[in-house]
Amino acid sequence: MDTLSYKTVSANKQTANKKWFVVDAQGQTVGRLASKVAKIVRGKHKTNFTPHADCGDNVIVINAEKVSFSGTKLVNKEYVRYTGYPGGQRFTSAEEMLKKHPERLIEKAIKGMLPKNTLGRQLFTNVKVYKGSEHKQEAQKPEVLNLDTFK
Repeated sequence: MDTLSYKTVSANKQTANKKWFVVDAQGQTVGRLASKVAKIVRGKHKTNFTPHADCGDNVIVINAEKVSFSGTKLVNKEYVRYTGYPGGQRFTSAEEMLKKHPERLIEKAIKGMLPKNTLGRQLFTNVKVYKGSEHKQEAQKPEVLNLDTFK
């Protein structure tokens, strides 16, 4: 007779109960929004969190152009990219990126808060960011998630 009644159950891709959530970025601070979304995508809010598996949920972020920055970050914060050519380092301010590509701004913030390995790259595919209030994932029937009440 086996007397051990408790077993540690590790979640994996097949046993993970994945949901779809919609997050409205309007009025949210970029860093706080990104950290909460990264926590949901990683699955840290679930009781069966497993660090080596994709057991998080899918998140759709809408109204990307309506995020806010605290302090003087909107003017002073710079994003760096490299073209691949000699002397090809390019700098973009947060204000400029918010006007041209607000989706990339939020994606970059979320990606920086995920693990820097193959799991992190796979988890990042569970994030969709859109400018405006329309998104293409109506078929998944996403639930609205209020980040102000989420811990």
